[in-house]
Amino acid sequence: MRLANKVAVVTGAGSGFGAGIAARFAAEGASVVVADLNDDAGRGVAERIGAESGKAAHVRADVTDADDVKSMIEAAIERFGRLDILVNNAGYSHRNQPLTDVSEEDFDRTYAVNVKAIYLAAREAVPVFRRQGGGCILNTSSTAALRPRPGLVWYNGSKGAVNTITKAMALELAPDRIRVNALCPVIGATGMLETFMGKPDTPENRAAFVASVPLGRMSTPEDIAAAALYLASDEAAFLTGVCLPVDGGRTA
Repeated sequence: MRLANKVAVVTGAGSGFGAGIAARFAAEGASVVVADLNDDAGRGVAERIGAESGKAAHVRADVTDADDVKSMIEAAIERFGRLDILVNNAGYSHRNQPLTDVSEEDFDRTYAVNVKAIYLAAREAVPVFRRQGGGCILNTSSTAALRPRPGLVWYNGSKGAVNTITKAMALELAPDRIRVNALCPVIGATGMLETFMGKPDTPENRAAFVASVPLGRMSTPEDIAAAALYLASDEAAFLTGVCLPVDGGRTA
């Protein structure tokens, strides 16, 4: 059990990468707060974890809302007694399209979910980690931050901000024994797939994206969860400020 007796909050955990991370963390002994804006999805993940003898609780949270984020962190402490790991996984993107066609509403939502949410979560979690003598923060970034694709300009920029924020947080929080790292997944078959492609999810359209991945497939929630588990575990105790590509060689 690589996360025995640890408590984790995972945002956007009702589906996709977040659900995979929550399930893997629970299987490795962590108590997990499944935070998601979708009540049914989040509750479903928590119930499946419980059915497999894991410990999980769902909290509805809009990661762009300060009150929701505060309640999310408080829920971990009230339900499980502490907080050891924060995974800022919730994400949003405008549709793949020319940069001048993206609406202001979509631009604002992209930066609110992908960037502002990390700020709001840090305000609540960092003081807890300091009181406890340390902690771990994982931010879900993207290969878009390392090797941008056309049509996703503003999403690319938001994930570039995530990488810079991750490195800056790692430096500032190192004296507090708070490690901060990021995962940079390549495109996966999640609910945002058609948004990233900007076209219907057909075998032909998938093939164009898969062709850019040397290992010949998209990422899976299990791929991302395995990398998250390592970075959150004590095995990675000397790693901070890392933005780890989980990309089948896409950014090599």
